[in-house]
Amino acid sequence: MLIIFGGLPGVGKTEIARELARQLKAVYVRIDSIEQALRDSGALRRPLNDAGYRIGYRVAEDNLRLGRFVVADSVNPIRLTRDAWRAVAKRARVEAVEFEVKCSDACEHRRRVEDRSSDIFGLRVPTWEEVKARKYERWNGKHFLVDTAGVSVKQAVRMIRSKMRQR
Repeated sequence: MLIIFGGLPGVGKTEIARELARQLKAVYVRIDSIEQALRDSGALRRPLNDAGYRIGYRVAEDNLRLGRFVVADSVNPIRLTRDAWRAVAKRARVEAVEFEVKCSDACEHRRRVEDRSSDIFGLRVPTWEEVKARKYERWNGKHFLVDTAGVSVKQAVRMIRSKMRQR
């Protein structure tokens, strides 16, 4: 199964995706890590564009074909990226389940963004202004919404696992 996460920076998706991957013993594919490794390599002479996502899709597909659960963690901001993740699952002939993570409490979301630091060496986390200005399209198709306002990571993972069992 491919478990696809998306949501703006600071909503809690990485903590939730990591904990879910830990519990499922799944392969964890984090686009931020891939993109920072590409920057660190010095091999790029142009903007990243979708390079990190393309690498993530291939790594996910390879592991799905091995019969592994894969948890994909990215902002996943536009229809194109969401469609591409679903295409990965289709090519690997596995089910995909999508979770959009939001924080409905704007003050809490802002606090999280402003108080966090990066756990990836060299990665600069976005400012609140950058998060607010980020292009983020409405989700289409079947997906589950996870609101992290007032919910712990463990509670969110329990809700997600419950939704996965329903599928």
